[in-house]
Amino acid sequence: MIAIGGKNDASFEPSFVDALLDRAILPGYSRVGIALRRRGWSSADPAPDALRGQRAVITGANSGIGLAMADGLAALGASVVLAVRSTRRGEDAAAGLRRRHPGGTVTVVECDVAEPDSVRRCAAALGETPIDVLVHNAGVLPARRQENSTGHELTLATHVLGPLLLTELVRPLLAAAHGARVVLMSSGGMYAQPLLTDDPDYRRGEYRGARAYARTKRMQVALTPLLAAELADERTWVHAVHPGWVDTPGIADALPRFRRVTRPLLRTPAGGADTAIWLAATARPVPSGRFWHDRRVRPLHLRRGTRYTEAEAAALWRDCRVMIGVPEST
Repeated sequence: MIAIGGKNDASFEPSFVDALLDRAILPGYSRVGIALRRRGWSSADPAPDALRGQRAVITGANSGIGLAMADGLAALGASVVLAVRSTRRGEDAAAGLRRRHPGGTVTVVECDVAEPDSVRRCAAALGETPIDVLVHNAGVLPARRQENSTGHELTLATHVLGPLLLTELVRPLLAAAHGARVVLMSSGGMYAQPLLTDDPDYRRGEYRGARAYARTKRMQVALTPLLAAELADERTWVHAVHPGWVDTPGIADALPRFRRVTRPLLRTPAGGADTAIWLAATARPVPSGRFWHDRRVRPLHLRRGTRYTEAEAAALWRDCRVMIGVPEST
């Protein structure tokens, strides 16, 4: 754990009742949980113009949580870049955001996070303007095992390798912001999975999309402290976020039965985006390298069988850097 900008604040730890909500899963992850927790949040944080003059880049921002984040960051004054696989859908989303925020700046850049060449083109297209906020939101939940052009399993490429590569490529732009914030959108599903360092590409066993999704979300959370340490000297903060159960087009497509059963309790995309927006804009010094849900730091494990060692996380970090072609830092 690394604190950037100030000491770690105990107020970021959940209360006993708050923690119980999460242990019970349904109340903590649903719209009930965020409604109860909002009562303890300051309405003045973040300030209405907290991101005025800043630039935010969001992957997977065509719809759902990503679009809600773009909307929320634009409302706080940020110039927003939608880094999306489909530029047509991206332009449609951007047009809607411009109508909602007249005078704001919303642009679109093509970025298929699963494909290294697309990520490199995206990084080049972002130019030389500093990046104050980088949100890795793009996600997939495939029904069958698929690989990207370099032979890596699709959820690994999308949730782990692509975000690491894009962060590395725009690292100078983050450093130039003098206090940039990188947010990885994870999932509470990661609590059910261990950290598999010997088969990150899911080549063994029967493939299940939901399991692959959760495994790679576990990897995101395990690597967050290491990425935070890597970027600490450049005053770039790194956070992983669990958005709760959110009613999004992705959930409707990938988990229709789950959505049908839980829909009355699902959060809106804005509710799922709230903590990521808050981390991007809060004036409070928050600890870097942690896992967040509803504006509080959350534990990394709820089950004994998911625990891993620092050496295992470090081994995965090294392997991932090899996979994206980035040399080990000295």
